[in-house]
Order: sequence, then C-alpha cells, then structure tokens
Amino acid sequence: MPSEPTVKAVITDWGGVLTSPLADAIDIWLAADRIDSAHYKNVMRAWVKQAYDGAGTNPIHGLEDGSLAPEEFERLLAAELLTVDGGPVEAAGLIARMFGAFDPVEPMYDALRAARAAGTRTALLSNSWGNEYPRDLFAGLFDEVVISCEVGMRKPDERIFRHALDLLGLTAAECVFIDDIDHNVRAAEALGIRGILHTAPDTTIAGLRELNLLP
Repeated sequence: MPSEPTVKAVITDWGGVLTSPLADAIDIWLAADRIDSAHYKNVMRAWVKQAYDGAGTNPIHGLEDGSLAPEEFERLLAAELLTVDGGPVEAAGLIARMFGAFDPVEPMYDALRAARAAGTRTALLSNSWGNEYPRDLFAGLFDEVVISCEVGMRKPDERIFRHALDLLGLTAAECVFIDDIDHNVRAAEALGIRGILHTAPDTTIAGLRELNLLP
C-alpha cells in the first residue's frame, strides 16, 4: 500500500480554537447583558441548524459570507432576544459584546509557531461574524488568511476549502484542518483534507505531533 502524503500545511479555524471556548464567551455576554439565556439558545439553535443543515439562507449565512451587514445582523438578532425582565436587547455593538470575552489560547499559538518554524505552512480559515480579529497576533504566524466575509464563501462550502488549498499551492492530502465544529471538519475530510476536531489544546497538539508536525 502506498504511504499517505506528508502533511505540509496546517489550516486552522480561529474562534474556539485559537480563542477560549465560544460557549464560555457567550455565557459571559448573556449574564452581562441580562439576556434570557434559554430563549437565546432556542433562537440560535434554530439559526445554526438551518445555517449548517437546512436549505436556503438565514442571517448566519449572510453574516458569514458578507452578504448581510453586521449591523443588520445585530438588528435581526436583537429583535429575537429578550432580557430576563422581558425587555428589549440593544442591537448596536451586539457582536462586539458577544465576543468580548474571547481570549487567545497561547498553547495553540505556540504550536502553530513551532510547526511553521519547522517548515510547515499555515493558514487561517475562519467564518467571520463581523467581529474584529487580533491581526497583530497573526503577524508572522500565517502564510495565508482566509476570512469568509472577505471572500464571499463560508465553511462548510467546499469552495472555501479549495480556495485555501489554492492559496497554499497544496493538495488536500497535504493539509490538515482544525476546527471546533464537527460539520466543518467532516466537510474538509470529504475533500481529502485530514481533520482534527478541536476539543482542547492538549488533544489537538497531540494530533499535530502524531502527524510529525511538532517535536
């Protein structure tokens, strides 16, 4: 049997992989804005399910592929939410507040730096929610940066994965993809990219080490 091609690049998600978990940030925001948590989760569960499993489009599709302005997404989401007292939720600045508790996960940044220093190419592949990225942390870390709203495509659309591969100049089998959403990992694997479902830095770093990308 022929051996598998050597992995030459790491493609990684940002939110929930290079940051603290999304659920933690959301819980902090819900408490700070006194938003009815159960109601928010019901709304978002339906939107996310449609965004990944359903037909047609919804606000998450539009926000991620850049066809819906972040301010309009904030207005649409705020209109669906209530405070714990049954009052309205402020739309302006909603996205910034949602992601305000994101912190960088230094072990993941260190692992990417080590892999890149050893000759592995690196790329960021992120579905944007209109949020600000810490681009100062990206300097010298990524060979390519693909942000969904900037390219008009979003994960799990195979086109955005192929776009990242084209930028890297590599085949699917020469890349590994890290994401904290199983649907995105499976979409990458369907194209022949090796996948790592991120649940914790230690397990992801161990997966990179098994691919001989880290000492």
